[in-house]
Amino acid sequence: MITFDDTEQHLVSLLKAHREALAPLGPLLINRDLNGRVRIVAQEDRVTDDAARARLNTVAAEMREKLGAHVAPQGSLVLYETDLDAVAASGLSRPLSEDLPGYRIVDRLATGTRWSTVEEPSRGAARRIVFFSIKGGVGRSTALAACARHLAQRGRKVMVVDLDLESPGLSSSLLPDDRCPRYGVTDWMVEDLVGNADEMIKDMVAVSDLSELGDIRVVPAHGAEPGDYLLKLGRVWMPKVTADRATEPWPRRLNRLINALEAHDTPDVLLIDSRSGIDETASAVVTDLGAHLVCLFAIHGAQTWTGYRILFEHWKRAGVVKDIRDRLQIVAGLVPETDSVAYVEALRQASWDLFGEYLYDEVEAGATAEFSFDVSEPDAPHYPWAIHWNRGFAALERLHGNEVVVDDERVRAVFGEVFDGLDKLTPAED
Repeated sequence: MITFDDTEQHLVSLLKAHREALAPLGPLLINRDLNGRVRIVAQEDRVTDDAARARLNTVAAEMREKLGAHVAPQGSLVLYETDLDAVAASGLSRPLSEDLPGYRIVDRLATGTRWSTVEEPSRGAARRIVFFSIKGGVGRSTALAACARHLAQRGRKVMVVDLDLESPGLSSSLLPDDRCPRYGVTDWMVEDLVGNADEMIKDMVAVSDLSELGDIRVVPAHGAEPGDYLLKLGRVWMPKVTADRATEPWPRRLNRLINALEAHDTPDVLLIDSRSGIDETASAVVTDLGAHLVCLFAIHGAQTWTGYRILFEHWKRAGVVKDIRDRLQIVAGLVPETDSVAYVEALRQASWDLFGEYLYDEVEAGATAEFSFDVSEPDAPHYPWAIHWNRGFAALERLHGNEVVVDDERVRAVFGEVFDGLDKLTPAED
């Protein structure tokens, strides 16, 4: 049985076998639809005679025989288009194989997920820093709240955006209930679909009561009154159809929101909490918002490394490794109090193994690689910034109000390595 994961290998083998006969036809696309079925897309003005069409039909017949259920059950398997670039841009496009220059595969997806494309770092004044993890429960949101407090103390104007929309709650670490703004991210995303969001920006941002230590603005996932949050959440990911009937995918809408928030409040640093896992929310936050740094939270274990392996391998196959690798940083979440040195060393080794396999350049004997690091290089992205859990960690989860007296020395003992790493990225005003 041929499965989804087998199709590309068979396509490459088939097209390489017919490469010489197909060469006069120029570039070809493989279109893979929502159900995972494939067709060939050829440039119409390059297929000018019956012989050329016959060659494509021969390939299509072999493709139907080899791929079985993964080709369209009815109709022609060859489509002709006048603009292949437009077809490629309408889906998730990437090279099919290094051995087949000019051949691309275009995937159609039900959501705007775009792990295979990486936006350049934002050119705005704010440094955009994303906190991401493969799995939840690693202390990511608490670390972000602590970092916001630290950066504000150092003189940065900080904006925190809660994009963990399906598990909201970051704002509770930084805002008392009576300071929650009228609207949140989900409200804006839903109202934007009907052209009703422009006036909401000013009512989406609240000032944290930690701002007496500096300036911290918070944009929550939902407003003071969540309303029917589940019904709104189900519409967040929708593309927007504009007046001229063009379609704006939801990641672009999200980027437009972040740009508007940045323009409205002019922060120096934008801290963005991403949903954990490899889903459409995380893909937009990690790859589409022009992050300057993506903190990859990790707990040493098979689940963490299997998840990052899937993601790194996808980036490598999509040819975007060089677009993202120098913006990544492993963060070791919740390092245990006992045997902490051995734990961090084991995590660092696993991280280096993964980065070396998928993101670092291969180093030949006597040569210098453009982007490769020794396992013990402290400035390398695989070298973890450790968060050292201790018994007082739970007391840091609410950093506002009079409920907890925050011990700065204890906070630094837990998060100091992350603080130091962020300080290198953002200018201080001591």
